[in-house]
Amino acid sequence: MDWTTIYDMLSGKDNNNVGWDEHRKMVVAEDVMWNSYISSHKVDGQFRYRSFLYYDQLTSIYAKD
Repeated sequence: MDWTTIYDMLSGKDNNNVGWDEHRKMVVAEDVMWNSYISSHKVDGQFRYRSFLYYDQLTSIYAKD
């Protein structure tokens, strides 16, 4: 999965149930949220278990002002 997907999940308008685990560098959320997001955005279910080590660096480069 790419940076854009993570950024959209974390900064979207319906992100109340989405968080970022700084230690593991992973998106965290309740099962209901994951299932809804994965099915509505056609995202691979394994996305939930992947670390994104460079998320912070990519955000500082690509995030919208």
